[in-house]
Amino acid sequence: MNVSPASPLPSTSDTQPRRILRRDEVESKTGFKRSHIYNLMKAGQFPQCRRIGTRAVGWDSWEIEQWVLQRLSVRT
Repeated sequence: MNVSPASPLPSTSDTQPRRILRRDEVESKTGFKRSHIYNLMKAGQFPQCRRIGTRAVGWDSWEIEQWVLQRLSVRT
């Protein structure tokens, strides 16, 4: 994980800065729909969303990326 003094948040890669992902982006990255994402969150098996506005939530792109990478590295 690279952290530069000019950047307050670490990057997920050299080209993608850490950012807030909205639900449609999380669905696209994981392949899961809303209800399954929220069920996994409730079970403690998915990164928790954060309130970013009165009626808006988002996910940390780094947490989602790490979650996806962990799933890809698991061989069953």
